[in-house]
Amino acid sequence: MSSMSPTPAETSPSRTAAVIPAAGRGVRLGPGTPKALRALGGTPMLIHAVRAMAASRAVTLVVVVAPPDGAPEVKNLIADHSLPEHTDYLVVPGGATRQESVRLGLDALPEDVSVVLVHDAARPLVPVDTVDAVVEAVRDGAPAVVPALPLSDTVKEVEPGAPGEPEPVLSTPVRARLRAVQTPQGFDRDTLLRAHKAVAVDGEGATDDAGMVERLGASVVVVPGHEEAFKVTRPLDLVLAEAVLARRRANDGF
Repeated sequence: MSSMSPTPAETSPSRTAAVIPAAGRGVRLGPGTPKALRALGGTPMLIHAVRAMAASRAVTLVVVVAPPDGAPEVKNLIADHSLPEHTDYLVVPGGATRQESVRLGLDALPEDVSVVLVHDAARPLVPVDTVDAVVEAVRDGAPAVVPALPLSDTVKEVEPGAPGEPEPVLSTPVRARLRAVQTPQGFDRDTLLRAHKAVAVDGEGATDDAGMVERLGASVVVVPGHEEAFKVTRPLDLVLAEAVLARRRANDGF
């Protein structure tokens, strides 16, 4: 590496790390293997997600938060796959909730990490340009950065009812002001730590670290997301992910 030109990550006094909470079971994809370990193109989704973070030259550390009893298995998984050598990898056991798992990942970060990405293991195909855009926006001074896409569908706010039953419409938000949020979400480390200490969340809020920062009153900005950074949650998503990966391999020859 000494013969190469120094990258921003090498010349900067601070480092950027990515935390990938992967302790969940992924029940919507059905029983069996945890969602993050499901195969995509013959490789576990988690490995794709780790590679996606490490593809950014800015990211010098990836922390994978494993199921509480599955850290050895995840460590072996990472050891068995080729990953970019400019990045360090660390596996820590997670907690009972996503928020607790992210906090445990944050606790494992070295002191010289000042920018933190939090990335869903179930978004295995996020392009490196999206990762870089998030890092750059945090380094430029934003306390929290979220990649997001405009919505293609009209959205209705409804009064939730029983499954399968008609639900009354309460309002129709202006679509032009709405964005569908993706990951990696990027943060100034101190801001994210303050949010995790100060904010207890449940429900949908527990899946959105930027939402926790919003509750602190800190500003959150949006950068353009990418259509290939979709979340693999249901079986049809896995079909789409396989198609995207097959197209990439055909185009890129990897």
